[in-house]
Amino acid sequence: MSPLMLDRLCLALLDTIAMVGISAAIALVVGTPLAVFLVLSAPGGLVHAPRLYRVLAAMINGFRATPFIVLLVALLPLTRLITGTTIGILAAVVPLSISATPFFARIAEVSLREVDAGLIEAAQAIGCRRRHIVRHVLLPEALPGIVGGFTITVVSMIGASAMAGAVGAGGLGDMAIRYGYQRFDTTVMAAVIAVLIALVCLVQFAGDRVVHRLRSR
Repeated sequence: MSPLMLDRLCLALLDTIAMVGISAAIALVVGTPLAVFLVLSAPGGLVHAPRLYRVLAAMINGFRATPFIVLLVALLPLTRLITGTTIGILAAVVPLSISATPFFARIAEVSLREVDAGLIEAAQAIGCRRRHIVRHVLLPEALPGIVGGFTITVVSMIGASAMAGAVGAGGLGDMAIRYGYQRFDTTVMAAVIAVLIALVCLVQFAGDRVVHRLRSR
């Protein structure tokens, strides 16, 4: 690869990290409360809100069932409304966040449901309020599973960010399409694939290490 292509590859990598990082942060901040509410408001939960639970669960299932490329195109008007454009890093953050949030919320919900019911009953027996149960029982006990689920979410978002390059979102996907596929440059395509694999392996390794430390405490 030429020095110019190497520079473009480094810039594309930084763009991908920025897209995924911002979107992952949004998914974490929004998805965690969604997961907590789904657990609390489910039948037999600590909050009696069956109608709201059904509506929220249906919405989450709807977004999860929609392929990312379809969601990406369908959200173009909303993306333009929020960011003022449909291309670039900020434009990619909107569909990435909306796609990743319900995905992560469901994974985190599974981890929260696996918390021993006896711990919750014990907390209720000593007079703990719902917010205390969530803060001191549910979240700490489910934290390793939530971190593991967040790692899976970030890995899937890296693949989705590459797909977003098809509509000019920038990053490694955009470089692979523009300089690899359209110009029939297999060297550029192979380099982008190698960087994506390395990035996924790094994220997975870091996530596994954090989960291992949390479980060994």
